[in-house]
Amino acid sequence: MVLSMFKNDCLPYPKLVFVLLIVFASWSCSSDGDEKPNGGLAAIDLFDQSYGAEQSQILDVFLPAGRSIAETPLLIYIHGGAWVQGSKEEFAEFRTILSSALPGYAFVAINYSLYDLNSGINKFPTQENDVIEALQFIQSKTDEWNISDKIVLAGASAGGHLALLHAYKHQSIGDISAVIAFFPPTDLAALYDFSVFTELGLSGMLEGTPSERPEAYAASSPITFVDKQSVPTVFFHGTQDQVVPISQSELLEAALIKVGVDHEFTRVPNQGHGFTDETYPFIFEQAASFLEKVLK
Repeated sequence: MVLSMFKNDCLPYPKLVFVLLIVFASWSCSSDGDEKPNGGLAAIDLFDQSYGAEQSQILDVFLPAGRSIAETPLLIYIHGGAWVQGSKEEFAEFRTILSSALPGYAFVAINYSLYDLNSGINKFPTQENDVIEALQFIQSKTDEWNISDKIVLAGASAGGHLALLHAYKHQSIGDISAVIAFFPPTDLAALYDFSVFTELGLSGMLEGTPSERPEAYAASSPITFVDKQSVPTVFFHGTQDQVVPISQSELLEAALIKVGVDHEFTRVPNQGHGFTDETYPFIFEQAASFLEKVLK
């Protein structure tokens, strides 16, 4: 089509080439890969974005179409895995359901440094500090990504623990608006003697038992930092959980009630550490309804 606009008998060949270069250059400048033909912003996925110097400090970003700084909140998902395994790819299992429950949201899924049982590297509070660095990086990018600075933290199991810990202990970093947790550890001293696995893992990560290191256990427990200014919280726990007992969420519920924090706690009948595929859509819809209520 462009070539039909020019005839060799109208312009000498060198001039024709020069004109064509200008035309193509102008097209490339006006065609932004972040825009849709109708002028709105297109959806973009950004994988393995570095938020720190360590190889483990990477995150994935999922930006919706039509986003704007005024109207696109962000949910940050933190994966589980007992602080020793897992990755941000866990989010892929829930992306479709979450996008349906929270249309118009942007999402970020983060990796953090995993504790190594054999070498002992990455003890607490390494994971806590990684979440802080991730939030600081994300805060620096919200304008560039064309999303709001309204941030919700979410996580499952160890990720739920880290989401709650940051939301209660470091709320100002990211100006966290609300937090969602699934079957989270909340009081590490109370969790310690639940099983041989919790004893082994926690004594390694915190370099001792609760009686030997009470300050470390308190500093790494979300429940320690609950007060009347804590952010709205919605959380879910299976009644048959044999990995993180439901008593951990019941302790959190009692602490939130005591200081009057807006929250919803759902006991999920006959579910263990992780819910069935049929359960998650209802759980996410309930979380979305809570967010709609508290983030008005």
